[in-house]
Amino acid sequence: MLRNLIKKAGYEHEEDQYLSVICDLIANGCAQDGRNGTTICDIGAAMVFSLDGGKLPLMTTKQLAWKTCLKELLWFIKGSTDNEQLTRQKCYIWNGNSSRDYLDSRGLTQLKENDLGPVYGFQWRHFNGEYVDCHTDYSGVGVDQLAYIINALKGDETSRHSRRLVMTAWNPCQLDAMALPPCHLLCQFHVTGGDELTCTMYQRSGDVGLGVPFNIASYSFLTHLIAHHCGLKAKEFVYYLGNTHIYDDHVEPLKEQLNRKPYEFPTLEIVGEKKGDISDYVLEDFVVKDYVCHPTIKMEMRV
Repeated sequence: MLRNLIKKAGYEHEEDQYLSVICDLIANGCAQDGRNGTTICDIGAAMVFSLDGGKLPLMTTKQLAWKTCLKELLWFIKGSTDNEQLTRQKCYIWNGNSSRDYLDSRGLTQLKENDLGPVYGFQWRHFNGEYVDCHTDYSGVGVDQLAYIINALKGDETSRHSRRLVMTAWNPCQLDAMALPPCHLLCQFHVTGGDELTCTMYQRSGDVGLGVPFNIASYSFLTHLIAHHCGLKAKEFVYYLGNTHIYDDHVEPLKEQLNRKPYEFPTLEIVGEKKGDISDYVLEDFVVKDYVCHPTIKMEMRV
C-alpha cells in the first residue's frame, strides 16, 4: 500500500513528502515551456497525510493562508462561480482568471467580469447543468455529486462502503465554457473500520510551489468537514499528482524553503453541526489550533 511505501522512505515528518517532491524536481525534473511560463516538471507523485485526531496538514515550512483556502472551499461547496463573493471576503486568488482581458483571451466574451463559468463548485453541485451566468438560481439543475456522497455516507452500511463515492469537476462537455479547466479534478471517499473516512484525490496539474500546499489543505478541510457532517471520523488524505511542476522563477524561493525544518501540524475542530445542507457551514465554524510555521515565502502566482 502507498502509506507503507512512504513509511519505508524514512520520512521523519509527513511534510517531508512535499519537500522531497521539490528536491526531486530541482534535481531531476525536465524543463518544459507551457501555457503560462517555463516549468521544471516530472510526471507522477503521491503523498499520504493522516487526519486522525483532528490532524490538519497545513505546510509549516512557510506560512499558508489557510483562511483564504477555506473561504475558497466553502465557495466551491455552495456551488458558486461568482468571484465577487470571494473578493468581498478579501480572497483574491481567482482575480487573475476572472478579469475582462483573461476571459476574452479564453473566448468567453459572453461572461461578465468575475463570472468564472461552470468551474469547480458548479460541477460539484450541478454537474453538466445548462450554465447561464453566475447569478442564476440552479436549484435542482444538473447532478449534485456532493449531496449524493453525503446521503450515501449517512445511509446504511452498504451505501457507506460503496466504491462509487466519486466527485469529479472534469466535464469535457463544458471545459471550453470555464475560465480555467479544473486542475484537482477527481476525488473519491472511502469508509473503513466502520466509521473512518479517507479521501483520495487526483490532480492533473500541480504547481508545487504555490498550488499544491493549498490543495493538500483544501481537501483535508473537506474530508474533515464531510466526516463531521456525516458522523464519521476523518482518517487520511491520499494525494495523487499527474504533471508535477515548479515554475523556473520559483526555484530559488523553494531552495530557501528546503532549508527549513517542519513543525508539528496543527489540529482542526469544527464547532456545531448543521442539520441542513453542508453549504450552511461558515468560516467561524472551523477552529485551527496550534498552527506554528516559518515566515511567508513570496512567489508569483500564474494564471
